[in-house]
Order: sequence, then C-alpha cells, then structure tokens
Amino acid sequence: MFTEFVKSSPRSGARRARLVSVSVGAAAAVAIGLMSTGAAHADTFVPLPDGQKAGPGAVVSRTGESVLISPSLAANGAGRTAWVSGTVSADVTGVSGEGEAGPWNGATNDKGTNNSSTHGVSRISTGYIVGCQVDITGLGGSIGAGIDLSGPSISGSLTVPVSAGQVKFVGVAGKDIKKNGKYAVQYQDTQLEIQNCGGFAQARSYTVVEIVGNDYSKTTLYGQPFSIG
Repeated sequence: MFTEFVKSSPRSGARRARLVSVSVGAAAAVAIGLMSTGAAHADTFVPLPDGQKAGPGAVVSRTGESVLISPSLAANGAGRTAWVSGTVSADVTGVSGEGEAGPWNGATNDKGTNNSSTHGVSRISTGYIVGCQVDITGLGGSIGAGIDLSGPSISGSLTVPVSAGQVKFVGVAGKDIKKNGKYAVQYQDTQLEIQNCGGFAQARSYTVVEIVGNDYSKTTLYGQPFSIG
C-alpha cells in the first residue's frame, strides 16, 4: 500500500504567494471602486432657514424647508434630482368678504380683469425657481410679479427641462383662500427632476399670497438659494 505525497518546492510556494497577493490586490481594488462610486453618487442633505414676510392683509411664513440633492445616475452632468420638503403658511386678514372674487372691472366683466393671476380667487401658492447657468440669488420682486399661481397642487414628481441661461417656475402646492384665517400647505419629498442643464443649476423656493377683492394685494416670500450641482 502506497501513499502519494506531493512535495512543495520553494518555487511553487512563491507562486502561491504571488497568487494570494494578486487576489488580495484585486479585492482591494474592487472595494475602492465601490467606495468611489458611492461617494460620487452620494446624496446631499441641505437644511434651509425659516423665513417670514408681512404684506398687505397677510403674513407669510416658511418653516422646515430642506432639500435632498441626488446626482444623475447617468453621470453626464445634464440631469440631477432634488427632493424638496417644507411647510408654508399665511395669516390672512385682508379678505373683505367670504368667497369674494371681485372686483371685475374690465370692459368684458371677465374673471381676471383685476390683474389677478388666480382668476378671481385669493390663494396661497408655493413652488421653486430653477435656473441653469444663471445666478438667481438676486432675483426679487420683478420676478414675483410674473409668477403663475395657477400651477399644479402637490405632486410626487415634477420634471423640469431647463437649458443654459433659462429660469423656470415650478408650482408645487397651493390652496384657495375664501375668508380670513390661517392657512398652511405642507409638502414632503416632492421630486424635482432637472433635465438638459449641462452647467451649474440653482433653485430657491417662493411662496405667494394673493388677495383679491376690493383691495388687491400680492405678497411674495423667497427662500434661500441652493445649488443643485
């Protein structure tokens, strides 16, 4: 009865050592690669400050605003996603009558002839101004006058195609105001999907309270600008 023994030579031992070294090196390279991918696609959470503005017939407030910024999975620099959250409120004292929608003083007596972008209904609306390759830090009252308040209510996902040099207004949420009182609108993790922007992108929130009636007023509160990459 014979037993076969395999004798290791110093040469074969060195070969095994090299194989082990190569395997460990490959594993380390994979680990580093995964870590780098994770860092490149890490989400960035940005808390934003509260704000308040007093206007004719209303005090507008913004609390708990934040944004979670996610880079594009395509890594092409032209797309990114911002998940926005916040609460806006208005303490309204300027409505002159419950459900009042006038005055409609136009020649045709049509809704909206009192320069109301809400078409005759007092309303609190909030959304975001998104700019591509545009510094929106200084945008103020002149832009607020042109904000369209008839946009969508709360939505889970909003696509914003914006090219270099453009600014887009994205309505997120709103509520009609029919009488004096306190009104609040809250949105949570609403997705703003930015597309076609090959340069840097910025955004900032806006909240508008528009009161129509015998005395017309519009109060706009802006949030702090933030970078979307």
